[in-house]
Amino acid sequence: MDKMPKWADVVLIPLISVVLALVVSGLVVAIIGESPWRAMEIMVRGAFGSAYGWGYTLYYATNFIFTGLAVAVAFHARLFNIGGEGQAALGGLGVAIILLGVAWPHWTIALLAAVLFSAAFGAVWAAVPAYLQAKRGSHIVITTIMFNYIASALMVYLLVNVFRVEGSMSPESATFAEAVHLPNAASFAGFLGFRGSTPLNFSFFLALLACVFVWLLIWRTRLGYEIRAFGHSDSAAVYAGINPTKIIMITMIISGALAGMMAINVVMGEAERLVLDFVEGAGFVGIAVALMGRSHPVGVILAALLFGALYQGGAELQFEMPAISREMVVVIQALVILFTGALDNMVRMPMQAFFLSLRRRREAGARTPAE
Repeated sequence: MDKMPKWADVVLIPLISVVLALVVSGLVVAIIGESPWRAMEIMVRGAFGSAYGWGYTLYYATNFIFTGLAVAVAFHARLFNIGGEGQAALGGLGVAIILLGVAWPHWTIALLAAVLFSAAFGAVWAAVPAYLQAKRGSHIVITTIMFNYIASALMVYLLVNVFRVEGSMSPESATFAEAVHLPNAASFAGFLGFRGSTPLNFSFFLALLACVFVWLLIWRTRLGYEIRAFGHSDSAAVYAGINPTKIIMITMIISGALAGMMAINVVMGEAERLVLDFVEGAGFVGIAVALMGRSHPVGVILAALLFGALYQGGAELQFEMPAISREMVVVIQALVILFTGALDNMVRMPMQAFFLSLRRRREAGARTPAE
C-alpha cells in the first residue's frame, strides 16, 4: 500500500508546493534586481497587515470560495468544469434582473432573491454542457470553454444595448436601489477597524454557508455518495444502479449554481450594479483553489485565502515596488497555480516514496523481534 497519510495529502504537499512556488518567485524578483525578502514583506503586510488589507483579501477570497466549490463539486464526479467564468457572469445577469426589476423593501429579502436568481442562471448555463456530455458525448472541458466565450459576448451585448443607462457611455447597468445594498464589513465588524471603503461584505458569510452545504451534500447525503462513487469508477457506479446521466446533470447544475452565486459578492455587494468583466478571472482561479484544497470545503477556504492574499498583496507590491509590474505579479500568481496544479506530482511522488519507505521500515522493525 503506497498511500500517504491524509494529513500529508491535505496539508504537507500543498504547503511544499506553495513554498517551492515562492522560492521560484523570489528568484524571478532577484533577477530583475529587487529584494525577494522585501517583496515578500510587502505582500504579507499588504494582505494581512491592516484591516484595509484584510478587507480586500477576504473580498477576493469570497469570490474564490464560490468558484473553488463549483470546481470541487464537479471534480468529485470526475467532471472538469472550467466554465466558472461564464457561469458567474450569467449569475451576475440574474442578480441584475431581479434587483432592477423589483422594488425590494430590504436587503435581506433581496439577498434571498439574488441567491435564487444567481444560482438559477449559473445552473442553466452549466446544464447545457452537462446535457451535451451526458447525452451526446461532448467533452465537458471543450463545451464549458466555449460557453465562457459565449457568455462574454452575451454580456457585452446586453450591457451595451439593454442595461446601459441612457446617455451614459459606460457599459454598465443602473445602480441598484439603496435598500438592497449589502452591509459591508464596516457595518458588522467596524470594531475590528474596517472602514466604509472596504469591499468585504455580507456575502462572505454566504460563502461560508456554501462550504457547509457542500460538505453536507458530498459526505452526508446519498446523492453525495453517488457523486463520489461515479467519480471513482463510472462503470462500477452504473453496475450498482447509479444513473450516469442523472449524476452528470445534477453535479453540473450544482456546480454552475455555486459559480453563479459568486456574482452576489461583486455585483450586489461591491459594485452595486452590473458591470462588464466583473468576474476578472475568478472562475479560472477556482480551478487552482479546488486542486490545492483537495476538493474539500476546508481546503477550499484555505486555498481561497491564499489566493486572496496573493491578489491583494500583489496589488500592494506593484504600488510600492514600481520595478515589479502588474505582469510580474501575474507571474507570481501563475507560479503558485503551476506548482499546486500541474506540477503536483513533482512533490507527490517523492512524498509517496518517502512514506512508503517509512512504512516498510516500521513493518521490518515489527517483524524482527518476533523472528
